[in-house]
Amino acid sequence: MVVVGRSMEKTAAVAAELPGSVALTADFARLDDVRRLAADLRDRFRSIDVLAGNAGASFARRAVTVDGYEQTFQVDHLAPYLLTRLLEEPLRAARGRVVTTSSFVHWAGQVRRGHLAGLADPRGPYVATRAYARAKWCNVLFTAELARRWAPGVTATCFDPGAVATGFGRAAGGATGLVFRTPLVAVLRTPAQGADTLVWLATADDGWRNGRLHANRSPTLTLPSARDAVRARELWELSARLVGLPG
Repeated sequence: MVVVGRSMEKTAAVAAELPGSVALTADFARLDDVRRLAADLRDRFRSIDVLAGNAGASFARRAVTVDGYEQTFQVDHLAPYLLTRLLEEPLRAARGRVVTTSSFVHWAGQVRRGHLAGLADPRGPYVATRAYARAKWCNVLFTAELARRWAPGVTATCFDPGAVATGFGRAAGGATGLVFRTPLVAVLRTPAQGADTLVWLATADDGWRNGRLHANRSPTLTLPSARDAVRARELWELSARLVGLPG
C-alpha cells in the first residue's frame, strides 16, 4: 500500500496505521510533483494492482496553478490523468484497476462538444460549484475513455461516494461550502461509508462495470453527455496536449 498526500506529516500518520505501507507526497497543483511521484512509483514497483484516484478539492475563488491552468480542473482531473498515463506500464504489468472518485455533482457539469478547452482556462467568470461539477464530469468521461483505450489489460471505474462528513468542503464556495460549515454535516455519511464502494471496486471479482460510474456497489446513472464518446475522446486529447503527452 502506498499512501499519497500533500502533507508529509498527515500522510505519514495514515501510513503508520497500515503495516508495511509507504508514505509519499505530491501536490497535484504542481504537475512536476505528479511527474516526480510517478517516477518514484515506477522505480519502486514493477506492477501496480490498483490506482485509486481520490485527490480532489473545491475552491471558493478562482486560482491559477504554477502550470497556468484553473486549479479545480488541474487538481481534480488533469493531475490524476497525468499520473495514470505515466503509470501505464506497471498497471498493465498487473492487469490492474484504476478507480477514480467522481460525484453525483457531475450532473451539473456538462460542457458542449468542441468547448472543453475552456475547462483549463484561468480567465473569465468563476463559479466554484460549477467548476467542481465540471471536474467530476471529467472524471466520468476519463473513466470511459480509459476503459476503452486500455482494454483488455487495464480496467477503469469511477464512483460517487455520496456526501461524506470530512473537512473536504470547508473551504469550498457555494452550496457545497455551506453544507460543510454548518450542523448539516452531521447528516452526511461517515468516511468509512463513503469509502465502501471504492474498496469494493478495488477488490471485488465481479459486479462492477468497466468504464462506468458506480454508487452503493452498483453501476449508476450518469448525465448523458458523460457517456458521449466524442466528448470523451476530446477530453483525452486535450488533457494529453496540456501535460505534454501523445494523444
